[in-house]
Amino acid sequence: MFVLDTDHLSFLDRPESELGLLIRNRLDAARPAAVATTIVNFEEQTRGRFAFLARAKSMAQLLDAYGRLESHLKMYCSIPVLSFDAPAAAQFESLRQAKLKIGTMDLRIAAIVLSRDATLISRNLRDFQQVPGLRVEDWTIETAR
Repeated sequence: MFVLDTDHLSFLDRPESELGLLIRNRLDAARPAAVATTIVNFEEQTRGRFAFLARAKSMAQLLDAYGRLESHLKMYCSIPVLSFDAPAAAQFESLRQAKLKIGTMDLRIAAIVLSRDATLISRNLRDFQQVPGLRVEDWTIETAR
């Protein structure tokens, strides 16, 4: 299973983006049932959408903000979302005890991915490669086929 991180989801949300197209091509090559994201990614992006909405000062900005929020909702309704459940919580505690120098949200994402024996798809290789046993790939980098 491949688990999309927030950065890759953000590119997919911009269909005109070159990196979004590159990721979409990789997704097309993967089996759709083998691609998911996490509830932590949903939290991160939703907080950003709500902040954008709260900053809207004009009707045009409000319409844009609600349009983006609706697009965000539709995207998350179209992809499986993995829970932060008891096995993920146990992984998280183990990672915290290892005193890795990465953020709490990234540790939660890594814990979910590890608990599912999945591969994380993220541009944040610098942090996630510190996590023992975590498989991570960056699909914004073209690979030779």
